[in-house]
Amino acid sequence: MAKLQAQPLALSSSQKNWVLVGVGLGVFMSTLDVGIINVALPTLVEAFDTTFPITQWAVLSYQLVSSGLVLGATRLGDMWGKKSLYQGGLVLFTFSSLLCSLAPGIEWLIGFRALQGLGAVFISGLGLAIITEVFPSSERGRAVGIIGSVVSLGIAFGPSAGGLLLSWSGWHSIFSINVPLGIVASFLVARVVPPSVRVEGKQKFDPFGAILALLTLGSFGLGMTLGQSQGFTSVNALILLALAALSLTIFLVVETMLEQPLLELHLFRNLQLSMSLLSGWLAFSVIGGSLLIVPFFLEGVKQYSTVKVGLLLAVSPVLSGFIAPLAGTLADRFGTQLISSIGLGLMIGGCLGISTFDAQITELGYVCRYFIYGIGLGLFQSPNNSAVMGSVPRERLGIASGLLSLSRTSGNTVGVSLFGAVFGGLIATIAGGADVSVAPAEAIVVGFQETFRFAALILCVAAVASVLRLQKR
Repeated sequence: MAKLQAQPLALSSSQKNWVLVGVGLGVFMSTLDVGIINVALPTLVEAFDTTFPITQWAVLSYQLVSSGLVLGATRLGDMWGKKSLYQGGLVLFTFSSLLCSLAPGIEWLIGFRALQGLGAVFISGLGLAIITEVFPSSERGRAVGIIGSVVSLGIAFGPSAGGLLLSWSGWHSIFSINVPLGIVASFLVARVVPPSVRVEGKQKFDPFGAILALLTLGSFGLGMTLGQSQGFTSVNALILLALAALSLTIFLVVETMLEQPLLELHLFRNLQLSMSLLSGWLAFSVIGGSLLIVPFFLEGVKQYSTVKVGLLLAVSPVLSGFIAPLAGTLADRFGTQLISSIGLGLMIGGCLGISTFDAQITELGYVCRYFIYGIGLGLFQSPNNSAVMGSVPRERLGIASGLLSLSRTSGNTVGVSLFGAVFGGLIATIAGGADVSVAPAEAIVVGFQETFRFAALILCVAAVASVLRLQKR
């Protein structure tokens, strides 16, 4: 049986904080980039003289690569060492960002964005694993909370930063801004991050499992995306989703037969791991779905400007970003389950409060209700992430971090489709089949309210999963 090598030397508080800065900067750069590119899509359509569906592939190519390869990338991190792969991801992300800024055509940009996604998969998949290795269990919650804060702030500032860069210096700058950030992050990681824990003995990579995982996740992501645009009864969407289901079935069968699989399925017998991942997946489905429908309410009912909508949408991630480090510290002291359950309770209350929005809601009323929701999100996310990372052996931290990343991306994907279908279906029923874009304000209000009550119900299921993880195996 493989044995762990000697643990890395204990680091001083100052050294650990520098590790947090280096890894956090890389994570911030990758999350900031998501919001920036979404804001720039109309500009890119005009700049490359192309169509919106084609330009969307600049987003899709990144998402499909970064989500489809996450399990393979994080398994390699456990085998070869997380620091070297994380640093390689930083260098690749930085270099591909430069290439994106120099892209001569939309086809080149789509290809360079796929390369950027390959770099991002190592950053998002291994950053949390490095933090968990460096910080002892008594400090893990605070460190994970700070990384959660970085993610939230990157998501919050992405759209506004993208808007400013587009107005100041054009679309090239939304990619070139990553170059100095990436250089600094790469230098810090090289200097301050210690060698990763590695496993002695012969380690085998599971290429067949990696291909099946890519086929499953890629088909699922693309199928859900086409389902949103073409309808889930369209031939393309049905074929892709059926392919995803088939490849997932084959993947699960193959993984049970191998001595060293890509994903050790017995890990899911640990209720703390499986239930924490499930509650996180459900929470992210609510987060992704709510971000889809809130702009329809703010623009269609309240008639707010795009700038005001962007500022109001930032309320929740900014609040959760400031709360996340405190939540991690509280989790270190009182336990992850208590703090994350309180967070879920506040998110449920926040969704129920948001479900009372009507045409008379004021900006203050919006902020007060989202204050509850955002605080709850901050209290839930970092303790839940810490619970996942604390539930696996040190030699499997990479795959655990990858599963967390996968729960976030797949939860968002499913949430956008599910909430879009519920919201659109409710409005069509009320408004006699009218589309959301032309529905009267009264129908949008009712659809919005009922959809957020549905969100509260999903979070109740997440809360049950959070409680179940305390049961004995």
